[in-house]
Amino acid sequence: MKREELGNLAMFLAVAEERSFTKAAAKLGISQSALSHTVRRLEAKLGLRLLTRTTRSVAPTEAGERLIETLRPAFDTIDDKLATLTELRQRPGGTVRITSSAHAARAVLWPVIDRLTAENPDLNIEVSIEGGFVDIVADRYDAGVRLGEALEQDMIAVPIGPKLRMAAFASPSYLARQGTPLTPYDLANHNCISLRMSTSGGLYAWEFERGGKELRVKAEGQLVFNDAQLIITAALAGHGIAFMIEDHVLNHFSDGSLVRVLDEWCEPFDGYYLYYTSRRQPSPAFKMVLEALRYRSQ
Repeated sequence: MKREELGNLAMFLAVAEERSFTKAAAKLGISQSALSHTVRRLEAKLGLRLLTRTTRSVAPTEAGERLIETLRPAFDTIDDKLATLTELRQRPGGTVRITSSAHAARAVLWPVIDRLTAENPDLNIEVSIEGGFVDIVADRYDAGVRLGEALEQDMIAVPIGPKLRMAAFASPSYLARQGTPLTPYDLANHNCISLRMSTSGGLYAWEFERGGKELRVKAEGQLVFNDAQLIITAALAGHGIAFMIEDHVLNHFSDGSLVRVLDEWCEPFDGYYLYYTSRRQPSPAFKMVLEALRYRSQ
């Protein structure tokens, strides 16, 4: 196979994965017209239509899907082999792509990224903030971050942070007006500030636990947000009781602007894990990031 043909196949794969000539061209750093011409030339040589094009989308044909099934493992193998060559460099380098929630990125990832990139100028790290679960294989991420839960069988999960706690809280002015709930059941008589889940679209059910007894409460009230900072702002303004990971509001507990309630019903739970597929060989750059993130209890 000629080198030019290998490049053409890589361009086709980029379009097929992005489902867009515009996005693929930006990713490859070439013009959209040049990319379109290359794919059409490949289709003409094969005598097959590889992509179905409309004004709004691009999708692989049956022939295109078969070609993708052949190309993707082959290019993955090439990528893995190229990544291992960085072991021969004096300074480790390469790019690591991670998908994460906003809280995990700020609380766990950033302190490590700050140090690692300063110490390793050839190391590049991309963090994409997502509200829900991401298929790291399909979306070409090296790893993802999520709370300690069951993962697919071919995924490896490594703890990267300590146990976490949830916190129910309200402003002193709200509690002075409405009283303090003593059990989660009392929340039915309170104005609760709810979180709209970006993945399912439903409201987050508040999860409590005490002495092994688990309790889920459908908290209801006047206000619903899909942003943690807006929930905190509403609680500070005295609009009701809110519920989230305590790290978000520890400073407000310290200065007395917010007060924790139902503390005995908020037991620690497993924190964040970095998960990645076992089907690909980790690059030296990823191994370095993984070891730096790995949580070691004091």
